[in-house]
Amino acid sequence: MYTFKRFFRKPIGIIGLVCASAFVTTVSQAQTIGMESASENSVLGMLPQAMAPYWAKSGINIQLALNQTLTKSLLKIALGKLDSAVVPPLAYEDFQKGTGPYAKIAAKTKSIAGNVRALFAIPGSYYHAITSVKSGIKSWPEAKGKRVYIGPPAGAANQQIIALAKAGGLMPGSYDAIKAPWGAATQSYQDGQFDVYVGTFSLGSQAVAELGLTNKFRLLGIPKSKMNPPEGAGMQPAVIPPHTYPGQVNEKKVITWQTLMMMVVKKSMSDEVAYKLTKDYIEHRKALAKSNVMLRDLLTTNYFSGVNMTLHPGAVRAYKEAGIKIPAKLLP
Repeated sequence: MYTFKRFFRKPIGIIGLVCASAFVTTVSQAQTIGMESASENSVLGMLPQAMAPYWAKSGINIQLALNQTLTKSLLKIALGKLDSAVVPPLAYEDFQKGTGPYAKIAAKTKSIAGNVRALFAIPGSYYHAITSVKSGIKSWPEAKGKRVYIGPPAGAANQQIIALAKAGGLMPGSYDAIKAPWGAATQSYQDGQFDVYVGTFSLGSQAVAELGLTNKFRLLGIPKSKMNPPEGAGMQPAVIPPHTYPGQVNEKKVITWQTLMMMVVKKSMSDEVAYKLTKDYIEHRKALAKSNVMLRDLLTTNYFSGVNMTLHPGAVRAYKEAGIKIPAKLLP
């Protein structure tokens, strides 16, 4: 309103009227959509925050809710109660089959699985398997019989962490698997409630760095022969260099897995909005990667890496205009 008062303080000519009219039209045509993602300090939380100004210029205002359980976000979208969210590919696989966190509502999720569409892939965080030097644990097999944090209840991360531990040589059932919300996990580890804390963090995360300021820790890695995640698990190989963090005692690189996510929208979203969301991401991906070191993996991750959901027609239009080849299996 203050802008309008200043603008109309003096008489304006035809050009001024046209400009004012265009401004009012732009404001009135702006559309607000709800979006959910993970922690604000993670890549998954930072990306929509970084994209919000670009989307706003295209007339799309984002109401972003962070620190959400993404398996629940997927359910909200399929039910038409949410417009968009960052979703793990593995969660959608469970959603279609009615397995994992959706086992108790299998009939429902199977019937509404077709109500969601994908826009693009997002490289997620790196799995950090953290254990205090005081624990004496130097490899995954040495965590046998110990308490291992495997993510939040009903989260897709459970299966990924269990697979990671198995690749490292720690078999399912041979340890005490502890589930708790992401937000409480770091403090619980510091309080000694588990021996191995497997969390998802950006490479060089300040949260991990702060852990090393008080107690030295070791990151547990997997052998090179196991570096490729199970097919369809929604992850890709990644490396954490030695001494990435204060207090990290690893002298060699740590092989781990990086999560892959999808930006997902409801099927009923207009083609124009889905088009703008995708087009702006394509056009500004490089700028985002250069602006923040935590977003650098945007450039090394294909637009469709890990995507296991049909693309929205609006997204298809954006890719075709940009000359980007789309895998046939993802076409509507």
